[in-house]
Amino acid sequence: MAFNDLLQQVGGVGRFQQIQVTLVVLPLLLMASHNTLQNFTAAIPTHHCRPPAEANFSQDGGLEAWLPRDRQGQPESCLRFTVPRRGPPFPNSTDANSTGATEPCTNGWIYDNSTFPSTIVTEWDLVCSNRALRQLAQSLYMVGVLLGAMVFGYLADRLGRRKVLILNYLQTAVSGTCAAFAPNFSVYCAFRLLSGMSLASIALNCMTLSLEWLPIHTRACVGTLIGYVYSLGQFLLAGVAYAVPHWRHLQLLISVPFFAFFIYSWFFIESARWHSSSGRLDLTLKTLQRVAWINGKREEGTKLSMEVLRASLQKELTMGKGQASALELLRCPTLRHLFLCLSMLWFATSFAYYGLVMDLQGFGVSIYLIQVIFGAVDLPAKLVGFLVINSLGRRPAQMASLLLAGICILVNGVIPQDQSMVRTSLAVLGKGCLATAFNCIFLYTGELYPTVIRQTGLGMGSTMARVGSIVSPLVGMTAEIYPSMPLFIYGAVPVAASAVTALLPETLGQPLPDTVQDVESRRRGKPRRQQQDQQKPMVPLQASTRENGL
Repeated sequence: MAFNDLLQQVGGVGRFQQIQVTLVVLPLLLMASHNTLQNFTAAIPTHHCRPPAEANFSQDGGLEAWLPRDRQGQPESCLRFTVPRRGPPFPNSTDANSTGATEPCTNGWIYDNSTFPSTIVTEWDLVCSNRALRQLAQSLYMVGVLLGAMVFGYLADRLGRRKVLILNYLQTAVSGTCAAFAPNFSVYCAFRLLSGMSLASIALNCMTLSLEWLPIHTRACVGTLIGYVYSLGQFLLAGVAYAVPHWRHLQLLISVPFFAFFIYSWFFIESARWHSSSGRLDLTLKTLQRVAWINGKREEGTKLSMEVLRASLQKELTMGKGQASALELLRCPTLRHLFLCLSMLWFATSFAYYGLVMDLQGFGVSIYLIQVIFGAVDLPAKLVGFLVINSLGRRPAQMASLLLAGICILVNGVIPQDQSMVRTSLAVLGKGCLATAFNCIFLYTGELYPTVIRQTGLGMGSTMARVGSIVSPLVGMTAEIYPSMPLFIYGAVPVAASAVTALLPETLGQPLPDTVQDVESRRRGKPRRQQQDQQKPMVPLQASTRENGL
């Protein structure tokens, strides 16, 4: 009896699965808000230099007398006249210095607070010579996501999914709340980094804990559900940011609910599959019987015994004491093949995705409208993705979504700048394809890696995604060389990565692998049940790697 049969025996998709998956997925609504929060909390309003404190507007000719003009006739953001300019204005000036000597804004800036009453930019003057610090805050958040994927992915395989989730909810609640009360920019960045660490783990453990409690035929549905919840979170962020424009209030509002998530997460039930892979048959039996009772299958639960589980889960028990580590992803040839291919897919998806979504002000329209449009395009995109995933398979869905996204971005790079409607439409279409690719890669990765190293594999994949999100803003700087250069790079990477998908096996309708031997058998095309029947006594994962010549 495979583990999938045990899940069906205790209720399949019963009351327990419905309740726990709902509660596990719910926090993802706010995780989406945290990921792109700085589009609003770090928005840059129109600004110009503040005149000296001793300025007399009635004698100087008003504020305009202190402000030089740029080539478009707009007030300079980072310069002011050393002395007020007297005489008629110079709207056609092509050089600010032609109307008088200028200097930097030594007395600070005046901001247009009509759209954004308060942001970290206006509070800590992250403009002009300090403008790089704004991007530093988002980069440090992504560094936290990278670290969290590595650290907590490993801990989840060692300590269990439930314990790590409980810790992550508390860490997100505390660090997010503290960021809202940060007295200076350095403290704010530190707490944002901690938030990124915990939120990365929440995303990974949410997928893993859900997958390991569900039968085969429901996994694609739950993966799509998780993707839709994330998309709804983007709608939520647009509405909440519009209603609560002050950055501290907004930061607090999307962080406090994690205290509630922390409280109810104590009632989660640990993955029975993880217990069995850890060699804890007693806890596996206790957990399955508890789930059977919740699902109204008490009689089926009483039929389970240590002898039944020992016969059904022989492989998990024999390899359970062989703890896997991240190094196994490189030592074992089979896992190394998966790791290298999936790393490319994770990197390319995140690299192109954040290249598009973290520059909403660059579209020249309402930032709130663009946020809603970017969220809205996910709904049909993920529906199409779900149909492809469930009918044609994971591999075609992953390949097509990356290829189409790359083509949209590349075409955008050759369209003239003045055709903003066409450019925006292509960007939205590309974003929808990338959202589908993200949805698929989470599910695909969880199905490719064996149980003993699944969370570590997901963590390393997410780590490569964060590398992509960190590199993405740096690529944006190439616009100074050629305006469309970033788009060519953002588009070429996912197109190249789509070809890598052909090197991965299909997982549609396949049971989750528990051991490296399961992965090897699937790669050779050998049916798993036949492999179970012919299986020799199992050895720990480390021994398996040595048998492969390492």
